Amino acid sequence: MDSKTRFFERKQRELGIALNDTQKQAVLQTEGAVLLLASPGSGKTTTMIMRIGYLIEEKGVRPARIKAVTFSRASAHDMKERYRRFFPELAPVDFSTIHSLAYEVVREHFRRAGVAYQMIEGGGDAGPDGGEDPDQAPLHKKAILRQIFKSVTGENMTDDQMDELTTYISYIKNKLLPPERWGTVKAGVTEAERILREYEAFKRSRPDKLLLDFDDMLTLGNEILERDAFLLETYQRRYDYVLTDESQDTSLVQHAIIEKLVRGHGNLCVVADDDQSIYSWRGAEPAYLLNFRQVYPQAQILFMEQNYRSVPAIVDAANQFIRRNPNRYDKNMFTERPEEEKGGIILRSFPDYKAQTKYVIGEIQKTERLSEVAVLYRNNSSSVALINALDRAGIPFYMKDTDNRFFSHWVVEDILNFMRMTFTDKRPDILEKIHLKFNGYISKQQMAAVKEIRNNESVFDNLLQYVKLQDYQLKPLQASRDTFREMKGMPPLQAIRVIRERLGYGKALDKMCEWMGFRKEFLIGILNTLEEIAETLETMEDFARRLKVLESALTSSKKRRGEHAVTLSTFHSAKGLEFEKVFMIDLVDGVIPSSEDIKKHAVGEDAPMEEAVRLFYVGMTRAKRELELLTYQERDGEKTAESRFVSHVRSIVRPESDKAAAAGAGHSADALALAAGDAVRHRVFGRGEVRARHGDLVDIAFAEGTKTLSLHTCVEMGLLEREACE
Repeated sequence: MDSKTRFFERKQRELGIALNDTQKQAVLQTEGAVLLLASPGSGKTTTMIMRIGYLIEEKGVRPARIKAVTFSRASAHDMKERYRRFFPELAPVDFSTIHSLAYEVVREHFRRAGVAYQMIEGGGDAGPDGGEDPDQAPLHKKAILRQIFKSVTGENMTDDQMDELTTYISYIKNKLLPPERWGTVKAGVTEAERILREYEAFKRSRPDKLLLDFDDMLTLGNEILERDAFLLETYQRRYDYVLTDESQDTSLVQHAIIEKLVRGHGNLCVVADDDQSIYSWRGAEPAYLLNFRQVYPQAQILFMEQNYRSVPAIVDAANQFIRRNPNRYDKNMFTERPEEEKGGIILRSFPDYKAQTKYVIGEIQKTERLSEVAVLYRNNSSSVALINALDRAGIPFYMKDTDNRFFSHWVVEDILNFMRMTFTDKRPDILEKIHLKFNGYISKQQMAAVKEIRNNESVFDNLLQYVKLQDYQLKPLQASRDTFREMKGMPPLQAIRVIRERLGYGKALDKMCEWMGFRKEFLIGILNTLEEIAETLETMEDFARRLKVLESALTSSKKRRGEHAVTLSTFHSAKGLEFEKVFMIDLVDGVIPSSEDIKKHAVGEDAPMEEAVRLFYVGMTRAKRELELLTYQERDGEKTAESRFVSHVRSIVRPESDKAAAAGAGHSADALALAAGDAVRHRVFGRGEVRARHGDLVDIAFAEGTKTLSLHTCVEMGLLEREACE
């Protein structure tokens, strides 16, 4: 028996781990570059740790000569713990994030060069010796950006704009874009490019030190390794073997650092799954994996396709679903779990959003092991109405990516201020916060004038009696005053609807979205969620208290990780997790895929739609036994369309439904056979061209935009026909 066989047999006895043939190959292929494409649930972490153990125990590599780079601190910690459990007698291996590695390079370079620097993520001052100066007042990136934004735009920055701006900056840094190309990147913030230039200038403005932020660690680390030959050689000689995990989430600058690190020996193991690359908005480069051999021509590419997590029905459906993406490695995920295992995929459609929530709560109440249940959604805004329902039902929950910003969002604060005005209209400080957001047309100068009047009378009466107004303002102001007085004591749901409609807050939001680039559907979603929270409450005081209760429940949910609680998570944050039962909710077009994904797809920009497919796939593959895909036909009085991804999954798991639709439509055989590129004519929308087909649903580009239509319905009603070729 050779040493390789003895190693695997010994580990099976000690740990109870039996690797499959591909996993063993990944462990044994220690020299040169290896790309290990690991499907969901294929045991990649176990394989990586076994590979490290094999290098040390069988090949005699010192643990300090091995570097393992992960995507996040949590991953680094998990791998370190797994290694310690598998090989308790061995010395530690260097597990770290790529940012940590880059920071180490930067710190060492500046120490040798005698350059002082200060971190502006909230740390203190670091001098040439890398030490912290406790007397140095910390600088905060967000505070600096808010100040620059205010000086450039004259406005205060919202949390949404801060998210957009910091994502824009990180994207540019991770893509290694030179300053002349910053303007080519779309940003959802006014003057983003100018703000970035002023921010970079600010960081260079101190004569005594450099100012650096988190993103600078990567770009500077890469630049230093490029020009500091001594330091590059130091790091190259430090490690003989490098492993990177979750490499589908790695950006261009991160890949560049790793390339330099392994240039001497070439011993690199990259573990990734191009089908789970869901962070392009952060600068991730999934195409890098597809072109891996351009960088490492002799690389071995191994496919870990066996899924140990999920029942066959889920594995087979997910495997077929992801194939709708053309730009990927052709993998064939499979499982050897028995076909007769209970579980699988259930698709449910509800009349409206509320029915979906009621169903989810009812199903969770039947569950004994809450820790084995997850509810996944694309947007964090989906979670607030859900936690409201869970809290009312007394169901404990753990929120994977807690986001309390909903409760401090300016839209929520606006609604509360409108309600405060119904208790007393004698407070100009409250009016000042909302005066530009309803039908009063009050200017800033008029607002300043009414603030000077201190007679403890109605701010509306003071405006009408003592402030110079334009003729067109009189009736709207009188009507607004009367509306606020009518609202006194009104139930909160009715009050919110009056605020949105009669007082004109809905239209004000529309204008703000046009002027400031806010995402309208996101803001409307906040208002809709507030209505759902208000629905069963009697007074506005009850409503304000309920928001506080939910905010507190959300905060305390952080402590329930690993406890008897259902997990709530976005699709993004669920990656790497697994549960016996998974509900994927809000599966409607406009959410997943998003409206923006659909628009770009309609004009031939396919990358966002492909990423949305990968995101849906990540959600599907979290389920071990039961996966429920939930959609609805209406939300807040507006019709919704089932997500095209749900339609595709239905055509996979219930192909007979497509056949039944074809048979029921009678003369529709030709229409149902439509394919991309076919010309059609719709009775309402006119001439169009088929872009894609998903079961019964078809994407058709018309002059007014792309529509997703049901073929069965269109043919049954005589709305759609194929156009003859000229």
